[in-house]
Amino acid sequence: MKLRALVDGTGAEVCGPEVTLQQAATTMEERGVGSIAIVDGHRLAGILTERDIVKAAAAGSDPAKEIARDWMTADPDTFSPEVDVREAAMWMLETGYRHLPVVESGELLGVISVRDVLWVLAGPGGGGAD
Repeated sequence: MKLRALVDGTGAEVCGPEVTLQQAATTMEERGVGSIAIVDGHRLAGILTERDIVKAAAAGSDPAKEIARDWMTADPDTFSPEVDVREAAMWMLETGYRHLPVVESGELLGVISVRDVLWVLAGPGGGGAD
């Protein structure tokens, strides 16, 4: 199975780089996601994850004042929608990343999570067969 199947029609939760960590965390909580893509215009500028918000909190930052740009992972690695789910799973294991932006021709199609990958590989009918 290709990553395209995991992002087809789902889009991604996005916000601008100037939103506060509190606003981003609220959006993530409301949408039930562990990351939010940070876009500047139409360009993927970064990704803000639960881990980034925890780092900010541990550093004593005020989530109502700190902005996403200062805590996001800038210019994150991205994957083509044609990458196999197993290959993405191996990359996640090797890097420790839990969220992967999927981009095609410069357009963000979605962000997949380790949970999405596990569902394909271990869920009902798993095995990741095409």
